[in-house]
Amino acid sequence: MFVRDGMNRTVVMVGPDHTLREAARRMTHAGVGAAVVIDPDGEGPSIVTERDLLTASGRGDDLDSERVADHMTQRLTYAAADWPLERAAEEMVRAHFRHVVVLDGSEVVGILSMRDIVRFWVEGGIAAEFASKSREKSIGPVAVI
Repeated sequence: MFVRDGMNRTVVMVGPDHTLREAARRMTHAGVGAAVVIDPDGEGPSIVTERDLLTASGRGDDLDSERVADHMTQRLTYAAADWPLERAAEEMVRAHFRHVVVLDGSEVVGILSMRDIVRFWVEGGIAAEFASKSREKSIGPVAVI
């Protein structure tokens, strides 16, 4: 199972000068949680996520005047389409992010989210297999506080 098998091929693209409101509109319309930011003067694609939008909104920033450039993540770890899905998941957990831009060479071909990974594993039966093995190794009940 590879990144290309689990990634979302719907890629919303915005520019660094778009407002946060416009980025949010585009992401909402496409039903995705992140947009790739393409800056012709930049070094490579960046990303703006639903978390970036929520943080800006929670701080009281004006979504109609704030620019994507001031809220995007610029230093990205990219995933290659031919990476094993597990490698992408490990990188995402290690670096504490929920979305990764997928490249084929230098071309953006998708975005992989934690949600995409979970969906792929559940639909592929991997989650059920894992749960079955986990029950075999159960250490007892869990206390909910």
